[in-house]
Amino acid sequence: MTASLGVAVIGAGMAGKAHAAAYRAARTLYAPVLPEIRLVAIGDVYAPLGEETAQRFGFERHVADWRDIAAADDIDVVSVVVANALHREIVEGLLAAGKHVLCEKPLSDTIEDARAMAESARIAAESGTLARIGFSYLRAPGIAFIRRLIDDGRLGDVLHFSGRYWTDYACRPDTPISWRYQGPAGSGALGDVGSHLSYIAEYLCGPVREVSGGRFHTSITERPKPVGQVVGHGGGAVSDETAPVTNDDYATFNAAFERCVGTIEVSRVAAGHPNDLYLEVFGSQGAARWSQTNPSAVEVMLHDGQADLAGYRTIPLGPAHPHYTGGWAMDAPGVGIGQNDLFVHQARAFLEEVAGIPAAESLPRCKTFDDGVHNMEFLSAVAESAASGSSVAVPSAAPGSSAAPAPTTAPDQEATR
Repeated sequence: MTASLGVAVIGAGMAGKAHAAAYRAARTLYAPVLPEIRLVAIGDVYAPLGEETAQRFGFERHVADWRDIAAADDIDVVSVVVANALHREIVEGLLAAGKHVLCEKPLSDTIEDARAMAESARIAAESGTLARIGFSYLRAPGIAFIRRLIDDGRLGDVLHFSGRYWTDYACRPDTPISWRYQGPAGSGALGDVGSHLSYIAEYLCGPVREVSGGRFHTSITERPKPVGQVVGHGGGAVSDETAPVTNDDYATFNAAFERCVGTIEVSRVAAGHPNDLYLEVFGSQGAARWSQTNPSAVEVMLHDGQADLAGYRTIPLGPAHPHYTGGWAMDAPGVGIGQNDLFVHQARAFLEEVAGIPAAESLPRCKTFDDGVHNMEFLSAVAESAASGSSVAVPSAAPGSSAAPAPTTAPDQEATR
């Protein structure tokens, strides 16, 4: 195993901080113990934010130019957590410099760039350099448990899926314009939070075959220009000038998967729902549902012959469920887990692979860039359906991807991972 790994995060905004905190905590999870993790650099062009983030999370330095991270001899692993349009140049430069890269989703702002990034990842892999994408919700024990209920037949044949991801970070008309609000149709709410829900749906329902009924809506058509820097989903001082919003505040569509059909709805203007991811799977022998607002529990309903107890029952997550034992300092039922924890598990999985820990002793591996391309092709088909009003076939995943989901855990990992 590698003696130590130096890590850096490019992007000091909201998600960048989640990656920084995750690397700081990743060594405290599970066994075997990771090599020493050196927190080396935070990269951000906005120096006050980058310096504050480096100090806050214990990184040695801040750099303004990502090229300094690519050239640094003391950095092995880099998370790229910046605007989607910047991903390709940075990721390709890092891979060419021999850095292992974990890129936030979506992979890029265009399918053409995403495919080019996947090709760069394949070339880098020939020399042992890893490129992975962060699909953080696949680390949620509740979602993995629902997948187990599907795989072991307790829900019977899957009949249909319903998922929504409502957020309200853009519900105020005075929220300043930023890169999040400017791009082609499908790069708004669909690309931001729909990218999460789409890979979750495939994880539970099997590979997507076709989408239909795509509909986009831009509820707030212009926003004020900011005075100063916009960080994450935050607000701030604005000017009297406005700029047009060119992408979707709301999106919905239907989909046909390998196992079933389903509906998906996403919004960034759902006032009162700051981060409301909700999914429900219906089967011939029962149903299960999970919500990000209560991520430490799964609700399950089974046709078990007890008529007087028919209906959903709440199952607190604990050591009997996937990824739980050893995954937290207090790994007991009822302690509570949240979205920040998923980033820690994601970082842990990536570092395990980089460190050479065998897959059988590790968390499920992070997804490949080919998976990232497939995710974008899925969302592109939704945009095409919205534009044409017709059904659109989704290309099958590339041979190198893992879009056809694997079991939640290997048999010998069931108790611990």
